[in-house]
Amino acid sequence: MQPFITNDWWSVLEPEFHKEYFQTLSQFISDEYHTKNIHPDQDKIFEAFEWTSFNQTKVVILGQDPYHENFQAHGLSFSVLPGVKIPPSLRNIYKELKDDLCFTPVNHGYLKHWADQGVLLLNSVLTVQDGVAFSHQGKGWETLTDAAIMALSARNTPVIFVLWGKAAQAKVKLIDTTKNMVIESAHPSPLSAYRGFFGSRPFSKVNADLRQLGEKEIDWQLPESVEEK
Repeated sequence: MQPFITNDWWSVLEPEFHKEYFQTLSQFISDEYHTKNIHPDQDKIFEAFEWTSFNQTKVVILGQDPYHENFQAHGLSFSVLPGVKIPPSLRNIYKELKDDLCFTPVNHGYLKHWADQGVLLLNSVLTVQDGVAFSHQGKGWETLTDAAIMALSARNTPVIFVLWGKAAQAKVKLIDTTKNMVIESAHPSPLSAYRGFFGSRPFSKVNADLRQLGEKEIDWQLPESVEEK
């Protein structure tokens, strides 16, 4: 597995690529792609980093692992490509977005508009076997993405971390909360959305924090018409 990152994330993460854990992970992932149906496509594994550079990142929305059905995952947490049915968790995100900011939900799940504005849509685990959720947990991805979170936390310009659900909230120990901002709630999945995700107003909270930091707010309204990048 050859990491494909062409922006400033490369210099941030390159030291990780030379470590023993990543060499072991790389061999495991290469074997998995050769023998099984793995998501996302191999050239999309690092897409979240590619679309939202280190210095551009203002907000992190942290997911767990990629969608595990065909044609869904493309390297960004919660996002799916144009033309793919919107997954239940993302439908709940859209419902909360409408309730929070009165924005009209769109008929696609392509979140590129957010990524382009500095919202890093990062999963803790970057690959998954088809039909087997969490199948690549504990293989090494978490070490890499933890390093990314810690690098952002240590950056001079503060970052807003959006942590939905217990798995994401466990990452708060990696974040310097004296300088960065953390927004937490239940996960938007159908199993937990009614336990505190609905009504949490994360989108308006992010923009309030950005105003406090003197940063431009995120335009959360997705365009109705999109083309795959």
